[in-house]
Amino acid sequence: MPQAGERITGVICSDDALTVDLEDGRTITAPLVWFPRLMQAMPRQRQNWELAGGGFGIHWPDLDEDLSVHALLQPHPSR
Repeated sequence: MPQAGERITGVICSDDALTVDLEDGRTITAPLVWFPRLMQAMPRQRQNWELAGGGFGIHWPDLDEDLSVHALLQPHPSR
């Protein structure tokens, strides 16, 4: 269950990393290779994201990809 401070306030998806800022001040950075759809996407597709799940998730409409804060806080790659 997400906590109030885990709401997403910012997302940067570069060519090699996904960086997500949370309301409580934490920043999560994970290598893009952990997320195959994002890794294979064009930069403009990676930049086209929107908040989902009340701010506790990210949705990339061009890729039909979704990630939750809960998944990002897990210490392993996406499956």
